[in-house]
Amino acid sequence: MRFLLDTEQRAFAGSLHAMLTAADTPAVVRDWSRGDHAGGRALWRRIAKAGVFGLAVPEEYGGLGPHPVELTVAFVELGRHAVPGPLVETVAAAVLLGADGPAKRFLPGLAAGEIIATVAAPTGYALDGDAAALHLVPAPEGLHLSPGPGPVRPSLDPARRLTPLAPGGELLSPGPPDTHALTWARLATAAQALGLGLALLDRTVAHVRQRTQFGVPIGSFQAVKHRLADAKIALEFARPLLFGAAVSLRPADVAAAKLKACEAAYATARTALQLHGAIGYTAEYDLSLWLTKARALRTAWGTPDECRDVVLKDAG
Repeated sequence: MRFLLDTEQRAFAGSLHAMLTAADTPAVVRDWSRGDHAGGRALWRRIAKAGVFGLAVPEEYGGLGPHPVELTVAFVELGRHAVPGPLVETVAAAVLLGADGPAKRFLPGLAAGEIIATVAAPTGYALDGDAAALHLVPAPEGLHLSPGPGPVRPSLDPARRLTPLAPGGELLSPGPPDTHALTWARLATAAQALGLGLALLDRTVAHVRQRTQFGVPIGSFQAVKHRLADAKIALEFARPLLFGAAVSLRPADVAAAKLKACEAAYATARTALQLHGAIGYTAEYDLSLWLTKARALRTAWGTPDECRDVVLKDAG
């Protein structure tokens, strides 16, 4: 089955791509990594104004959705430009806050970009708790509003600032949290990974056309062409899985899409690093902003083994 975007979806992707290209996201990412959130917050409001967060929020609470396919389109572009911040976590928060009371209280602000949210992972850490205003802790007895974040901990990706969330706090809704939040989070993570992988491939293709050895571009070497072709094929195989999962929203389909997209992005990152050589390791070179994120997204909201388990249990 082929999943082709319609005219409106392609225009939406194009408008986000143009906006993010003009936003100089590498500079925003570097500031965010140092704890300077001013540029990131400004970009966050622009993303919200474009309707991205509203795609996960029902219309009765100020949103446009839920529209998982369009949200996937948007997150591919966010990944392509390495936009920092708890983007996936804000989507997960929108699903977790589906009960009437918390929804009326928080969802309009999330959709409008006035509130940045983060959610504690099973490890106890949350992404960018120092930047978020809304800190949610899912627990078996219900969804809690955490009193606040702890100190920032180092992360593999400097732009992904991990913070522990204090336990307890106000009980927003009793009972086990909505399991659909994990499905939406994995879908958004997979879309981010696909966009990131596409950006890495584009940057690497441009690099091998310019870098020369023995008087010719290294992109003319057969071994280089094979590596790039393998990366391209892996990413293109991930694309229909991703959009198929966005249509079905079945947990197994989404887990398969996350597994494939994140593994393809990680393999593309390894290829990009090898073909760039030593310059790819340097923090001053923009490629590093995508390389570190590819590794981090691979395990965010479900490791490869966890996603495989979901797929295998569904098949069995």
